Amino acid sequence: MITRIAQRQLNMATYQQLKQAGIPSGTIAGRSRPGGPWQRLLPRVYLLQTGPPDSRQHALAAVLYAARPPADPLSGGTAALTGGAALALLGIRDAPPDPLDVVVRAPRTVAAAGRVRTGSTARWPATISVSGVPCTRPIRAAADFAARADDPALVRSVLANVVQGGWCHPHDLHAELRAGRLQHRPAVLAAASELVAGVRSIAEGQARDTLAATDLPAPLWNPRLYGADGSFLASPDAYWPEEGVALEIDSAEYHYTRDAWQATLQRRLRLEAHGVLVASTTPAIFRDTPQDVIAALRALLLLGADRSEPAPVSARGHAQLELPLPRYAPRARDSV
Repeated sequence: MITRIAQRQLNMATYQQLKQAGIPSGTIAGRSRPGGPWQRLLPRVYLLQTGPPDSRQHALAAVLYAARPPADPLSGGTAALTGGAALALLGIRDAPPDPLDVVVRAPRTVAAAGRVRTGSTARWPATISVSGVPCTRPIRAAADFAARADDPALVRSVLANVVQGGWCHPHDLHAELRAGRLQHRPAVLAAASELVAGVRSIAEGQARDTLAATDLPAPLWNPRLYGADGSFLASPDAYWPEEGVALEIDSAEYHYTRDAWQATLQRRLRLEAHGVLVASTTPAIFRDTPQDVIAALRALLLLGADRSEPAPVSARGHAQLELPLPRYAPRARDSV
């Protein structure tokens, strides 16, 4: 019986499961002493191996600790991993794996223990299994992360990465944030405002802040551009449709492998072949010398405005949700 439980639960078992399997309390205590074959990871949660636990085992241990017996702890019905830890388990960039946030059904409460931080909710979420660990869906995990995170830059980055990774639509994420009554948090308001405006990364968010402080017209963010024949051209970071000017913010991390760089150049050639004027920069250049980017954009916008005919390009997919959200005042330590 214990073998089957261990196979299902990443080589772990709860105290109640061990007792139900007929293992006496003294044997459990003896095997989990220092140097023994088992390890006590959390109150009533045991790792049935001598080697150190990995990140998945730590995450599942948190759920096993918080789950309500005798329910199956893997069902996601009484406890589930959420917040940054659940997002990190999915591989979402910048999501912090600690602390291990776990939600339990209200009115039940569970005390925090070790790296585990618990929260009671009456708004029970849909759950999924991620690498064998019951987790809230990414949209709820993102909202739960935003509810307890203190760093505005990290909130901005993680929410952007959740949307950019295709885990949820920005309008749905905004609805989840509203359902969680998080509108009063400045960092959440800032991130939600950017996402529904089309911004999909922290670099784009900082560029939006910089452009908003100038007299340049407001662009569309991440629109899909199509040629006159309906063929897809590209989705630049920002686009001024009346002038036919695009802004591309290309980071070394994502664009400077040989294949990625070639794809970037091909995308720019497609835009330029259709009359789009392209300004290319990096997050570091925009951050450190924004005046150079602004000057280039200003020159291109003037050129575009002076043309007798606009570029034969149409922009789609840029519909924006109107929200009464205050603008975000970036702090000096925010960076990419």
